[in-house]
Amino acid sequence: MKRFYLCLHRLHYNCKIIGSRIILSKLGNMDQNFLFDPSILADLDYSSWKSSFRPGVSPHTPPHGLKVRPLCATDYDKGFLGVLAQLTKVGTVTREQFMARFNAMKDDKSYYVCVIEDLNKREVIGAATLVIEQKFIHSCGMRARVEDVVVDDTYRGKQLGKILTVVLIMLSKHLGCYKISLECTDQKLPFYQQVGFKQDGTNYMVRRWEQNDV
Repeated sequence: MKRFYLCLHRLHYNCKIIGSRIILSKLGNMDQNFLFDPSILADLDYSSWKSSFRPGVSPHTPPHGLKVRPLCATDYDKGFLGVLAQLTKVGTVTREQFMARFNAMKDDKSYYVCVIEDLNKREVIGAATLVIEQKFIHSCGMRARVEDVVVDDTYRGKQLGKILTVVLIMLSKHLGCYKISLECTDQKLPFYQQVGFKQDGTNYMVRRWEQNDV
């Protein structure tokens, strides 16, 4: 028996091949299959946010035609991986691999991937990830980390990176995290300092493995 996904007019089906038969079971409209509940973003309170945006621009009101929302299952077809490729190496990711990772992250409930969509083009043009770590310290508290902040080259200069970062900051506060942190290059320090991040004297260290070492 073989299993795969089929997409017809954004309605996805789970397909099983048994002998010469193809059995379809409807999975529903994947445009509504979000990584986390969109109402969480809608309910964020920015009243205490002090850093300013350009007139008419804020996390609740991004530039015209753009929308901040959770990652969706259909973003595989909307350029999400292409945007990430402007930040770092993505590699070849099949639809099946994307859906497997999407569902695993959704079930884990520790990953909050936010994207900005150009509603006119139906394309993802920005993304950022908030990862929640469960701790024993701080009375079994939670720590948040910012990862993979990127905006498409053609949309830069519109404060979209700032919008995504502020959304993650306020989301971490909403979720009850005791702190939020990130790693960045020296070139990016002024950008993150303007939204309240500070250097705390610690060193970021890393050890990487090549594919043939794993």
